[in-house]
Amino acid sequence: MLCEAGLPSGLFSVVTGYGPDCGKRLVEHPQVAGIAFTGSTQVGAIIGAEATRRMKRVQLELGGKNPVIVLADMDPQEAAAEVAAGAFFHAGQICMSGSRVIVEAPIVETFTDALVEEARKLRFGSLTDADTAYGPLICAEALDRVDQHVREAVAAGAVLRTGGVVQGGWTYAPTVLRDPPKDSLSWREETFGPVVTVSSVPDMEAAIDAANDSAYGLSAAVLTHDMSRAMDAARRIRAGAVHLGMHSFQSNAMAPVGGVGASGLGRSGGRYSIEHFTELKWISLQVGRSAHSGSAT
Repeated sequence: MLCEAGLPSGLFSVVTGYGPDCGKRLVEHPQVAGIAFTGSTQVGAIIGAEATRRMKRVQLELGGKNPVIVLADMDPQEAAAEVAAGAFFHAGQICMSGSRVIVEAPIVETFTDALVEEARKLRFGSLTDADTAYGPLICAEALDRVDQHVREAVAAGAVLRTGGVVQGGWTYAPTVLRDPPKDSLSWREETFGPVVTVSSVPDMEAAIDAANDSAYGLSAAVLTHDMSRAMDAARRIRAGAVHLGMHSFQSNAMAPVGGVGASGLGRSGGRYSIEHFTELKWISLQVGRSAHSGSAT
């Protein structure tokens, strides 16, 4: 496809392999001048350190614990459908999935009930079936991590409203937790699975504080019909992207994708990717006068 688009032969190569061997070699090789990595914060930190040690430019798009703020002017059913679409797509295995839902108190109960309904009606199965809403997690280790986050939250006082069970193989049921402790794994760490936490706040100020209560800062969303409040929140939320009136998982090939804090360094997409892999060079030419004497030549 790239060749058909006119890309010179040999400019683009696909190298397959595992990170500990293939990826490590790419980062360390002296002929590789720049690295762009998408993956976990833990691996990104290793790659960033190794690239910096070798004076290579590096762009990192890492994990997220993305907040979705739902303000009280929203219709709870509408908001729940939007949150479910963003949180449970690909079984939550998307770095921009909105997994921390922060709701103004007047609608939190109705919203939570509606979100539970949305989660329960999702159909799981083979992804080759058009009616399947979500499939399995990527591996057994991922299944164990997701289940650990849920069980730890419940043991610490969170209310399990739905889900929290393995549905066969590596498939985990869409899960809704109410009010997990702020020091729990389900609030602090990237779950990377179909788990949503719902927390109640008294007002937008508290919602923004809760949204920013994270080491991550990849993506966020604000659901409200009041665009003045939405823009105010967007400016104050600490994230590389804030989506208004929609869930936090959005994609645009030309947009600057990336995060702050534990979510990475730099931006990818469109001209931002081109700039990352382009070296700027200043070439000067002296014409008409000597650079040292100032006399005409």
